[in-house]
Amino acid sequence: MSSAGNAPRTTQRRFDGELNDAELWWRDHQVWLQDHGYMLRPRYKPNWIPSWCKDNDGDYFMREDGRNIVRGDVLDATRISDGVIITLKKVRPSVHPYEIEIGRYFSSEPRASDPANHCVPIYDVLDVPDDPDLKLIVMSLLRKFFDPPFLTVGEAMEFVRQSIEGLRFMHAHHVAHRDCGKMNIMMDPRPLYPQLYHFISTWATRDMSGTAKYYSRTRCPVKYYFIDFGLSRRFDPAQGPPRSRPIWGADRTVPEFQKSLDACDPFPTDVYYLGNVFKTVFLQEYTGLDFMNPLIEDMVQHEPSKRPTMDQVAVKFDMIMAGLGMWKMRARLPRRDEIWVVRWYKAIAHTFRTIYYILTRRPALPRA
Repeated sequence: MSSAGNAPRTTQRRFDGELNDAELWWRDHQVWLQDHGYMLRPRYKPNWIPSWCKDNDGDYFMREDGRNIVRGDVLDATRISDGVIITLKKVRPSVHPYEIEIGRYFSSEPRASDPANHCVPIYDVLDVPDDPDLKLIVMSLLRKFFDPPFLTVGEAMEFVRQSIEGLRFMHAHHVAHRDCGKMNIMMDPRPLYPQLYHFISTWATRDMSGTAKYYSRTRCPVKYYFIDFGLSRRFDPAQGPPRSRPIWGADRTVPEFQKSLDACDPFPTDVYYLGNVFKTVFLQEYTGLDFMNPLIEDMVQHEPSKRPTMDQVAVKFDMIMAGLGMWKMRARLPRRDEIWVVRWYKAIAHTFRTIYYILTRRPALPRA
């Protein structure tokens, strides 16, 4: 029989839309964060009164302060000094001892200003005063790289180019990401969403008054970033071939992990992860990208030793790009599940959009 001190905490609901247990931590640290220059949204102020309670309107779901966070370890905030929206992430060094170290390594010069660096910038690291094993990373506000959808072959190829460049940069500095799957590659949304959007309801404006407006990647190119270095490791080449025990990331299809849990070279596994992103996000979702199939199949080979290095991937990708003309790059990227009516409508819209981009000299490969 457990004692009262060990019993799980239960929270009695007072009203719909109230703070969940994960959000209480942020509320309790709101004043401390404000003192350190970061303002949380009104929902997390200690004296918060829900907006729908003020005007006796029970429709909390469509209120700016009515949406619960999905992940308790990540939240947006405003940097008070300049009004920039940033992201705060909780990190426990006892669990992920290298995440802050590697993030700071790529956020320091001369690496930070290298255009090939696609690691999320770390602006600050805060020591949480009431928990010596908890820190807050302050980093850029980012969005899923595949939302909104890609519209042209050129937009997709620019993502591929940047992600190859970014992982190649990490490997050149002897860092294996070890979890560079679909959910750990994101983009800077500011060019697409100049007015940004609500952190939880990303389809809506920040005040939840309507739908967030956005541009295409061709009109406003974006930069893509690798995030989450919790499983990453930096190796010393002087100590011999890199070896580490397998650790499962979000992608559970890694062939070498299915066969053995013995220590192995993590760099070919990174190549597999990225190749599988290309395969699942593009080849399986869109038509018109079959020319990428040989490279992708090379990256996801079952035998790690047969996969190309990221240097070799970059060379092969450059050869593919050299064979693509402007019209292929500007071609629309239809989804495989599109019905004919939608495809016909989108093809017409794409034609007029392409004419506009040509007249305004927008490149077919939208480099950020």
